[in-house]
Amino acid sequence: MAIAVPAGLLFPEALLHTHWFAVLATFVAINTVMYAALALAKILPKVNPSDWIRKRNERSETRSIDPGSTR
Repeated sequence: MAIAVPAGLLFPEALLHTHWFAVLATFVAINTVMYAALALAKILPKVNPSDWIRKRNERSETRSIDPGSTR
């Protein structure tokens, strides 16, 4: 015999004020933020700082026989 609960599974309000529930909620929050950060990092293009900063031994112009090459 099943009992229908229209609002889903409900816990007593006292359970929400326990220490272990706060620890569990904190873990879930940190896990969610980390998952979102990793997903965002995977979507964004890779950042190469060497593309922005010119090294001392790097030529300002290419000396290749191929005029379309960038390096």
